[in-house]
Amino acid sequence: MTATESSVEGSGRTGDPMLTVDDIAVYYGNIAAVKGLSIKVHPGEIVTLIGSNGAGKSTTLRAISGLLKTKSGSIDFNGERLTGREGHEIVKMGICQSPEGRRIFPRMTVSENLDLGAFLRNDKEGIEADRQRVLELFPRLADRITQKAGTMSGGEQQMLAVARALMGRPQLLLLDEPSMGLAPVLVDLIFDTIETIRDQGTTVLVVEQNALAALRIADYAYVLESGVLKLEGPAAPMAENDDIVRAYLGG
Repeated sequence: MTATESSVEGSGRTGDPMLTVDDIAVYYGNIAAVKGLSIKVHPGEIVTLIGSNGAGKSTTLRAISGLLKTKSGSIDFNGERLTGREGHEIVKMGICQSPEGRRIFPRMTVSENLDLGAFLRNDKEGIEADRQRVLELFPRLADRITQKAGTMSGGEQQMLAVARALMGRPQLLLLDEPSMGLAPVLVDLIFDTIETIRDQGTTVLVVEQNALAALRIADYAYVLESGVLKLEGPAAPMAENDDIVRAYLGG
């Protein structure tokens, strides 16, 4: 399997993509972090972007969410151009991100962090419904609703970061290294919850160094190496191919 048209055949992907990243390049100063990357995310999918540390995965998510500017190429979401838009505009359009390292507000309570996730919304009933939804997804947060976020465990903070992103009611949820630093039992819980989020109607693009865990839940996968797309295809066969696992996934 290679990153060619033949790798896409038989993937089961039909219809127009929700997100189209077309030949983007992203630089940090004079250093190219992403070089000519093209990916697509279709409605209802879990798509994973995997690769080693420094492969350009997080940079790609930041470019999609407007936190980094692309030097070339284009990004489109539901037929509208994202390239050049500010981050808050992209959130309004229906893309929310749970960032690497969680980035919760440690001195605020769980409840206040969730409120900040809905800061661009004014539909009070909808906000309350989404609050109840995320507390059902993550019952531990309900138990700690008045607790300062910085006093919680790493796993609980990761749950809060995902829940806060969901409070924006995204059509597309971007997850950056959701399993980083978590105990194995919590990694399983986080990935099971990502599947539930998709089943509830939110499309997910997840960046992960834990490639095999990501491939277990994903529909489609892209493998990055040094900012370049090396491989793409349906996730399940990729996880079962010993040659691919050894060459790209650290197996």
